Amino acid sequence: MRPSLASCLRRAGLVAAVPLLLAGCTAGQPVDAGGDNGQGGLAFVLLAVMVFIFAFGMFAMDRVRRRRDPDDEE
Repeated sequence: MRPSLASCLRRAGLVAAVPLLLAGCTAGQPVDAGGDNGQGGLAFVLLAVMVFIFAFGMFAMDRVRRRRDPDDEE
């Protein structure tokens, strides 16, 4: 029996995700907030960007959920 295309893509995605997840376990720190080179401002800006991306994602996911299920209106 031959696996479907979706199954093959899912496996390929998992195989690609494992090295990415393992690479995040290193002790590297891309931005040092307490650095002497003025990187504290960069750390703040990156934190703000991450918060906005998270908030936008939450609102976007809620909107998609409400569009798919019109019976769940408050």
